[in-house]
Parts: sequence; structure tokens; C-alpha cells
Amino acid sequence: MMTGRNRLKARLKAGETVTAAWFELGSPEVAELLVYSGWDVLVIDCEHGSAGLEAGLNLLRAVEGAGGEAVIRVPDSSEATLKRALDRGARSIMVPMVHTAKMAREIASFCLYAPRGRRGYAAPIVRATNWGNLPGYAATAHEELLIMAQVEHVETVAEVEEIAGIEGIDMAFVGPNDFAASMNHLEDMDHPDVRAKIEEVERSATASGLMLGTITGVAGPGRSYSELRDAGYGFIVGPNDVGLLAGAARAAKAQAAKELGEETGEAAPLPSY
Repeated sequence: MMTGRNRLKARLKAGETVTAAWFELGSPEVAELLVYSGWDVLVIDCEHGSAGLEAGLNLLRAVEGAGGEAVIRVPDSSEATLKRALDRGARSIMVPMVHTAKMAREIASFCLYAPRGRRGYAAPIVRATNWGNLPGYAATAHEELLIMAQVEHVETVAEVEEIAGIEGIDMAFVGPNDFAASMNHLEDMDHPDVRAKIEEVERSATASGLMLGTITGVAGPGRSYSELRDAGYGFIVGPNDVGLLAGAARAAKAQAAKELGEETGEAAPLPSY
């Protein structure tokens, strides 16, 4: 049973296809703007985005204050990083580069209190418990925790079934660009060999009851929301704030140049994962 605090996990468990946007620029104003514009789930990117872990965790307030749900993509899978994120109130965590079942098992252990794991205890004094105002938090924290393990290497394909059986790991989040790079097809995630291996991940995860997440490749190659939904993905991350701003800026400049009869150079491709 869930206590109802993690609405994103509840939606996914209910079978809803949830769409989200990447949040890279680290501005609380941008976070609010995105949520108020309809992107009610944001992935705060502390791996590649402007905000480091501490700044990213502070941005939870902006997302939640605007009525949204946040996923924190942590910069690494260390015990200290994960403990810090959880204590500061992250309920949904995306962990990059989870290449093996052994690594996934360690991640789950770091995130779960005993007897399920070895998460360090400081419940009465952290933001996750509303500063000690959530009695019984330690006993139910695992119910509200959503861990997305990023599958980003071809060698992980053989590990997906075992990863699916690890308590605490809820989702295989496929990172197709790094996955393609691991097969020597950098920036060619639509290569037939890459697609074939990713389809193996999809089949293995689906058969094992592991939820699936990925990206669309909104401004470049990739599959559409409907294609991904039909392939079994319940969590689909589309645009990022950098791409949205850059796209709007370029379109506005092009319109101004057109009206003034000015020549413009060829636009660079929009930023995309």
C-alpha cells in the first residue's frame, strides 16, 4: 500500500503513460513556467544540467510548489549521493549508467532502510519527513520510493531480467544515445543493430514486470510518444528547457529576418538527448 505522497509512482503503477520534460537550466522560474505550461512532471538533471546535486534538490521546492512532480537524476550512484537526495525529499530518483545487476542491487540497498537495505537513518531531522512531522516514515518510505535505473550499455541487456527481480528497482530507463555509443554508433540511436538490442531490453523488462522509461529524441531521431507507449514504455521524457528556449528564439529571429528581408544562415540543430 502507498501513502499517496508519490503521485508519479501511483500514476505509473495504475498503468498511465506519463510524459515529462527535462529541466536543465536550473532556474526555479523556468521550473515553475514549465509546470504551469502543462509539464507536470520534470526531470531535474543533476548529471548534465546546470544545477549540481544541492541546487537540484532545492529546485524540488519550485516544482512541487507549482503543483508538479519531480524526478531527480543524480550525478552518480554513490551511497552518499543517494542518501543525500532521499533525505532532502526526493521520492523519484533516476540513476545513470547502471550497467550490471550487482550495481542495481547496491543502489537499491543504499536507498532502502533495514531490513530491506542499508540506508542511513536520520528521519527525524530531514526534509523527507517534513522535518520530523511524518511519523512512521521509515516504515513506509520504500512504498513511495521510485527508482529508475538507466540502461545505457549493450552489456546490460543480459542483466535486465536479474535487475527486474531486485526489490526497490522499479524501472529500466533506456538511454538510447549512450546505448548506441556503447555499440560504436554514437549519435545513431536509430541504427538497426542498436534498435534490435533495445528491443531485447523491452522484451526482457516487459516479461519480467519491470516498468520501462526512455526519451523521444524530440528534436532529432527517435520514436514518437505513441510508438513508445505501444512498445510498453510508461514513462516518456520529451523536450528539454534548453531546446524549447532555443527553438522559440530561433523561430522568433527567423520571423524578424523574414519580415525585414534579411538573409539568415542555416540554423544549428536543436539541443536534444
